[in-house]
Amino acid sequence: MQEATNLNRLAYFAAVVDAGSFTRAAEYLGITKAVVSQQVARLEQEVGTTLLMRTTRRLQPTEAGRMFHAHCVSILREAEDAFDELAEARTDPKGLLRITAPYDYGTSVVVPIITAFTSRYPDCRVELSLSDKSVDLIADNMDLAIRVGWLADSSLQARRIGSFRQLLVGPPQFAEQIALLRDPTELSALPFVANNALREPLEWTFTNEDREIRTVQFKSDIAINTTPAVMEAVRHGGGMSVLPDFLVVGEMSGGSLIPVLPEWNLPSGGIYTVYPAARFRPPKVTAFVDLLASAVKQ
Repeated sequence: MQEATNLNRLAYFAAVVDAGSFTRAAEYLGITKAVVSQQVARLEQEVGTTLLMRTTRRLQPTEAGRMFHAHCVSILREAEDAFDELAEARTDPKGLLRITAPYDYGTSVVVPIITAFTSRYPDCRVELSLSDKSVDLIADNMDLAIRVGWLADSSLQARRIGSFRQLLVGPPQFAEQIALLRDPTELSALPFVANNALREPLEWTFTNEDREIRTVQFKSDIAINTTPAVMEAVRHGGGMSVLPDFLVVGEMSGGSLIPVLPEWNLPSGGIYTVYPAARFRPPKVTAFVDLLASAVKQ
């Protein structure tokens, strides 16, 4: 196997091509012309190819030299980015962090994390944009998106930090009717509140421990386009609905919502942090995601 090439030689060669001469490259690098010439000559020996055409009047790269120079620039930029990333990792989080999240998860989970984050890192400010629609992170200059459910194929970078369960719940006023239910096929007899923030707000598939499957097509008297508002409609007796566990667990513990057919399960979803494509992320993003991920696990 060929011995690894000294990275400095790539830098010397790139500097010579960029400067157009050994003399100017040496001045830029702060070393002697003899060292630059010697290192470039060794590089040519290692690759077994002439990279530079030298005459008394001019110096220019060969065709192979031009191709190799482009790769050298890329390699050196990657190395510089790696050192920049390490340097940033050693700094404290600071600056403005812009986040987008769905209404329900953003209000119930993300907002408390933001308050803890700004308390821990006083040099940081946070702007949170709540929307149940997918925001274009690059166009809207967002550092981070929190997305809940199922991710569509995307060129963005994503990390799954947790999951949630979907629960069918109803108001206490329906307790007697709910107690009589034995199978999801009987659910269509009760009022239902549709969540129009979802792709399929009326069709739900249930499974049980015996791997039986029931698909139910609901009819809604009420349809609302935000999940917290759907929950309020259910609490006030509007009907049953499917809601995420992170939103309704407290309500169920307090008795303002009751479970419906808890032995039948609905599909679980994921909780994701989504980022614009980038070589590395600033400390403010990494610190916030670590704090959020820790809270989700707890």
